[in-house]
Amino acid sequence: MVNRRLTSEELKHGSSFASMYQDLHVHIHHYANGIVTVNCARLIKPDQHATNGIVHVVDRVITAISNNVHTLIEIDDDLETLHMAIAAAGLTNILENEGQYTVFAPTNEAFEKIPTEILNRILGDPVALKDLLNYHILKHMQCAESIVSGTPMETLQGTVLEVGCDRDQMTLNGKAIITEKDRLGTNGVIHYINEVLIPDSAKTLLELAEGSSVAMATRLFVEAGLRSHLTGSEALTMLAPLDDAFKGSLTMTPGMRKLMTNHILKEQLSSKSLYHGQELETLGGLKLRVFVYRNNLCIENTCIAAHDKTGRFASMFTVDKVLTPPMGTIMDVLKADDRFSLLVGAIQVAGMTELLNQQGVLTFFAPTNDAFNTLPQAELNRLMRNRQELSAMLRYHLGESMLVSGGVGSHTRVKPLEGEKLELGVRNYTVYVNKIPVVDADLMATNGVVHAVNSIIKPLPPKVDREQADGPAAPLRSAGSSRFDSRSFRNDDLFQKVIKSRSSKMMNHSK
Repeated sequence: MVNRRLTSEELKHGSSFASMYQDLHVHIHHYANGIVTVNCARLIKPDQHATNGIVHVVDRVITAISNNVHTLIEIDDDLETLHMAIAAAGLTNILENEGQYTVFAPTNEAFEKIPTEILNRILGDPVALKDLLNYHILKHMQCAESIVSGTPMETLQGTVLEVGCDRDQMTLNGKAIITEKDRLGTNGVIHYINEVLIPDSAKTLLELAEGSSVAMATRLFVEAGLRSHLTGSEALTMLAPLDDAFKGSLTMTPGMRKLMTNHILKEQLSSKSLYHGQELETLGGLKLRVFVYRNNLCIENTCIAAHDKTGRFASMFTVDKVLTPPMGTIMDVLKADDRFSLLVGAIQVAGMTELLNQQGVLTFFAPTNDAFNTLPQAELNRLMRNRQELSAMLRYHLGESMLVSGGVGSHTRVKPLEGEKLELGVRNYTVYVNKIPVVDADLMATNGVVHAVNSIIKPLPPKVDREQADGPAAPLRSAGSSRFDSRSFRNDDLFQKVIKSRSSKMMNHSK
């Protein structure tokens, strides 16, 4: 009870009024969803006027408030570990001073659930500990009664928690881990939780990976003997392929160990800071190239598939493919693959070996042996005897820029070394170039990338729908049929009438 008449209009957000019980204050809070609380009790029927005052109906008995949030934590034996952690992190003053905070307070039991090694590491690292505790504190007061749906709310740590409800249960990040609600203090409210929330910023690389959909990559990193890098304090960035990027059964071999080592970069990076043409050094000593496209950000053949995870010392990029670092020039890639033996011979006949060995950034849509074998033998023989025509055909298959499959959108064009632009698109996860499917993409080279095709690529006819399709292109009309169509059109009665009308107007104008 308050010893004065107060209408609902006077119950402003953030206001407080001395009650008739030891002058302890009642605190009013308004929320964006229209809910109003008094000491966390929900106001359900305001402004019931009586002859001697006003009644505002609330949904529970209002409890008196005499202590600040820090004192409530300090005197509760179930929060002893939390109290010690707050003191170690230097957060005591914040929770003692004026403010309107919400603290999701892990109980002693919640801290005991954390593996001892992880808990000791965090408790011994003031920066990680402060991040962890700030992740449990909202910048504003949020009573349980104000929650009607999942809402992201900013923490003192800088990231957000999703605070929601499941029937009568209050939830955090979708989990019903709140065991006691609405312990109200003079500067905020406490909700007890039975699980400690560890933010990414307090985690090692290994902990980041274990909490993501990269279980296969995590196992391979550990089996490759890289655990010390994933749990230490080195500034690193891990490229972690999604589970479905790995095919078949995988065993640890020297080659696999080297491959996994090259999935770890020697510095902590943010994907937002990467730029086109940047080179990144791996733990294995390789230099990886960055490609920035309109629709994607890629490192060699693999592209970013999720938001960065930034840990205490290192970051993790979730990527869509297993990395295939370049191991030689385009010519080296072709020579090492039996599918391109006829193409290698054609390149040598055309005098293009040097072009494909020199430094540069080329995209080669490389015809396989199957592509050459689909040509009539007479045409193939003629092509191989005509160096100029052979060179023109091969140069039409060579794009002037570097384009990995992840950079191909619905309407992508590439300018070849000779001829009109190539039209690229994606259908059912397959890249098409001039409607020819790429059968094996992203064979990476130091001077470009090779995409295998099983057909010789030919220019698209004019006035064709540029959307990529896996059907054959419409046949070109012959010159004879075009002339026939033109004569037919000129004999049309309507066409003749238009011509006569136009001629008559011109004669009258000349007169």
